[in-house]
Amino acid sequence: MLLVLIVFTVIILTVYLLSYGRYGDITDDLDKKACPMKDILPIGLYLLDTFKYSYNTSYDRKLLAMITELFGYSNAKRMLRVHWGNKISLMLLSLFFTILVGNFTTADTGYILFCIALPTGIAVFTDKDLSDKVRKRRQSIQLDFPDFVNKLTLLINAGMTVSKAWEKVSLDNTGSSPLYAELSSAVQDIRAGIPEHKAYEEFAKRCRIPLITRFVSVILQNIRKGNAELVPILRVYANECWELRKSTAKKFGEEASTKLLLPMMLMFAAILLIVGMPAVLALKNI
Repeated sequence: MLLVLIVFTVIILTVYLLSYGRYGDITDDLDKKACPMKDILPIGLYLLDTFKYSYNTSYDRKLLAMITELFGYSNAKRMLRVHWGNKISLMLLSLFFTILVGNFTTADTGYILFCIALPTGIAVFTDKDLSDKVRKRRQSIQLDFPDFVNKLTLLINAGMTVSKAWEKVSLDNTGSSPLYAELSSAVQDIRAGIPEHKAYEEFAKRCRIPLITRFVSVILQNIRKGNAELVPILRVYANECWELRKSTAKKFGEEASTKLLLPMMLMFAAILLIVGMPAVLALKNI
């Protein structure tokens, strides 16, 4: 097993040296918090390029859809490569760890299962982490969206056009919310010369939430056909959004109470041990 460890280490170091400095255009802009293993990322990227991986399977298209939602169309393909490179690099690191553990244990059935389970678990975890980020992003957008619709309705009712009201609401917000980042992107697209209706359609595509798709449909109807009842419609829509936000907040509360169940059970077990242990010891001394 020691020989296997040495050979595997030599291979990994060789690949790392071959890949060192070749992928700066991909890794330099990555946030260390978002990608803590960026230093070993070139290993996975080099192996992907060596074996000429096409990134064109149905599984890749599913990943690309989630990555596009998180990072936008312009960075989607690059971040798909990062996702795969990170996954492969972590799996190789886990294999190195399992081989290292094998030098101190016997190669029985449990060890073989461990060798299979650890890399597989890492592969599943990286995809689950991506899915969780998409879910949290959508939840954040759903929570912030009713407030945006309410502000937009007030400004339009005060006499502003949709585009001016949209721009003011997005620029007045100083936070880092995903919703307001997408709103600002739509404003920048309009300023860059993209037609207003096209910018709003792209905004809805980036958010990928039915609630926002319906909202954009109402706005586009106002732009294309004219709609004197836009403000009353938006008021009704804002009320619907607030009700949805209440139900979402209630769901979060239920999820939080469920997560607290395990710590409460552990505390209860600890209390039972503290209370019951003296009685058990007293019985043994009788």
